[in-house]
Amino acid sequence: MGTFRSIVFSSVVAGFIVGLIVTVAQQFGTVPLILKAEVFEKAAEAQQHEAAAAPQTAVAGHDHAAHDHAAHDHADHDHGAGAWEPRDGFERNAYTAAANVLNAIGFALLLAGFFAVRSGATGEGVAWHEGLLWGLAGFAVFTIAPGLGLPPELPGVPAAPLLSRQIWWLAAVLATAAGLALIVFRRSAPAAIAGVILLALPHLIGAPELEHVETNVPSSLSHQFVVAVTVTSLIFWTLLGAATSLAFVRFDVGADRLS
Repeated sequence: MGTFRSIVFSSVVAGFIVGLIVTVAQQFGTVPLILKAEVFEKAAEAQQHEAAAAPQTAVAGHDHAAHDHAAHDHADHDHGAGAWEPRDGFERNAYTAAANVLNAIGFALLLAGFFAVRSGATGEGVAWHEGLLWGLAGFAVFTIAPGLGLPPELPGVPAAPLLSRQIWWLAAVLATAAGLALIVFRRSAPAAIAGVILLALPHLIGAPELEHVETNVPSSLSHQFVVAVTVTSLIFWTLLGAATSLAFVRFDVGADRLS
């Protein structure tokens, strides 16, 4: 029970701190780029609405009832397209911070579980630099590997169907995690070969993508976004690995004293 409490408490503390730090980092990195892309996205939507409305305004002799009906349909379309979203400013930043904290706590639980197994097997605590290495492994598994096939995308950039992307992303994450585990923990030639094959397999299959991508979002903005997301993710994982290991050792020692 003491180990379980250590896992939960260390994950909550580390996840809360790292989630807030990453939220601040995003305000200087990814958020300005997203706001710029949304301007292009809204401009493209306005052009599409104008293009769709132009043939209707050019038709002569339509009766008033038909006009009312078309207006009603257009209003329904706008109502459906204008789904709820947080207002810019504090509300949007608050939801972003909450999502980051919850995300960090979830991954911290995963790391703390590994640290508990590691401590139970060796009888020693997990040093912060070892936690940092685990964080780098998480960065490789959850950011680098899937990002090679499915780079982060800005609003307004078309993408392949969501389900196919989710399936490939999950396959890339699992294959990368298994491949790294075989290389690092098995330490044999056959295991290393199998690990390399697993690392390469998702990319040999290829991520789902569209044949033709038409967007008014500048490619330079997309490249900046990929770099910003990657750097932010690196900060997230390195801090999370080190902070979770430090918090876990502290709570685990406290649990041993109480018991």
